[in-house]
Amino acid sequence: MHSLPELRDQFGRRFGYLRLSITERCNFRCDYCLPNGYIGKEPLPLTLTEIRSVVRAFADCGTRKVRITGGEPGLRKDLPEIINACSSIDGIDTVALTTNGYHLERSIDQWVEAGLDQLNVSIDSLNPDRFAAITGHDRLASIQRGIDRALEVGLPVKVNAVLMKGFNDTELQSFLDWVRDSPITVRFIELMQTGDHPVFFSEHHVRGEGIKYQLHQAGWIEKPRRLEAGPAIELAHPDYLGSMGFILPYSRDFCSGCNRLRISSTGKLHLCLFGEQGYDIRSLMTEHSEEHLVQELHRLVGLKDESHYLNVGKTGATRHFAMLGG
Repeated sequence: MHSLPELRDQFGRRFGYLRLSITERCNFRCDYCLPNGYIGKEPLPLTLTEIRSVVRAFADCGTRKVRITGGEPGLRKDLPEIINACSSIDGIDTVALTTNGYHLERSIDQWVEAGLDQLNVSIDSLNPDRFAAITGHDRLASIQRGIDRALEVGLPVKVNAVLMKGFNDTELQSFLDWVRDSPITVRFIELMQTGDHPVFFSEHHVRGEGIKYQLHQAGWIEKPRRLEAGPAIELAHPDYLGSMGFILPYSRDFCSGCNRLRISSTGKLHLCLFGEQGYDIRSLMTEHSEEHLVQELHRLVGLKDESHYLNVGKTGATRHFAMLGG
C-alpha cells in the first residue's frame, strides 16, 4: 500500500505500532504513578491537526496500529474526533484505547461509533474498597458496566492490572473467576521502577513469573503471539472464555521483540518508555512538513538502544507513567 520503507532500527526490529499520548492529565491518583494526583498546569497537548499529521507520517512508514493513551485520554472532550481521525487515515488498521474507565460507561458507544477497534481498561483490584483506595475513586462497578457494554457491541477488551505486593498479589482467584465466564483478557503487569517512585517500587515489586507458573501447572497454555501484538504473553484454558496474560519487563529478552514507538502529548518521540530523552518533532507536525517528518522518524529510530536496561536500575527520563501512558 505504501511505497516508503518501514521503520526499522539498527537491530532489525520493525515498528508497526504507535502509542500516542494525548494528555498528561489523569483524574486518578494511583500510588505507583500519581499518588498525589496530577499537579500543575498541563503543557499544551497536541491538537487534532497535529495528531492527524503525525499519524499519517507513521502510517506512511508502515505503522498499522495506533493506541491512544494518556494520562487519561477520556479527559479530552475531543476524544471521539481523535479516534475518528486516526481510524480514517489510510494504512491504519487498528485504533485502540487505554483508559482508566472513569468515563467508560457513558462514553463507550460514542467511542465505538467514532471508529474504536480495541479497548484496554486499567483495573488493579476487583475488590471495590481496595480499588477505591488505590485510585481515589469508588468507580469499579461503573467501569465493569462499561466493560459489559463494550463486549455487547463486539469490542475486544483487555484489562490491565499492575501487580503490587500488599495490594493485589492475593487476587488471582478473583480475576480467574471473572475470565471463566467473560471473554476478556486480564493481563498482569509487573510494577516498573520510575524516577519519582523508587521506594514504592522496592517495597511493592513482585515478579509475575510465579503466577505464570501457577497457571501453567493448572493447565493454561501459551497462545501464539500475533505479529502486531505488544509484549504480553497470553495464556488460554479450555474451561475459560477469557484469557490471562503477563507483561514481564524484567524478563530476559523482553526488548528483543519491541515493535512500538511513543509520541508524548507534547509532540516528543520516545524510542523507549525508559529512554533517556524524547526528541521534539512537534514543529514538523504540519501538512506541509510531513515529508520531513517521515525522514526524521527514520533517522531517529536508528538511535534506539537494544534494551531498556531496567534490570540494572536505569529508569531514564520517565518520572511517572502518566507522561507516556505506559
